[in-house]
Amino acid sequence: MKNEIITEKKPAHTGKVVYTGSTHTTGGRDGGSSRSSDGKLDIRFSSPGSQGAGTNPEQLFAAGWSACFIGALKVAAAKTHVVFPADPAVDAEVDLVLSDDGYSLKARLHVHLPGMEAEMARVLTDRAHQICPYSKATRGNIEVHFVVDTTL
Repeated sequence: MKNEIITEKKPAHTGKVVYTGSTHTTGGRDGGSSRSSDGKLDIRFSSPGSQGAGTNPEQLFAAGWSACFIGALKVAAAKTHVVFPADPAVDAEVDLVLSDDGYSLKARLHVHLPGMEAEMARVLTDRAHQICPYSKATRGNIEVHFVVDTTL
């Protein structure tokens, strides 16, 4: 069989590629595994809610998005010339939803910016949502809800 290349047509990105994450996955979400090309990631999968020892794609997506979002918050703060809190956190929840038309995702990001003025925290969260590559990838595709907390 000849190798077939399938490309999803999207607007071309003309920017410079700064990093490529590369993994090899076998077996899928129920008992499979995934390993990065550099060996830094080596995980097992189990279905959500099962007693399996592995993680699942929704947890990985939540971890990646929340880490990326903190970086986007820092960029937004620097561009706004605002002092960024020393201990920001983002609690991300990614739901796997089953409806009549199949599976989909929805998400909630709880942004913790302790000690920051509430309105500025909201502004930074909105700007970070415009900057973060995960937010860009999901925009218009899934429901996303933000909660911003500035309590110490």
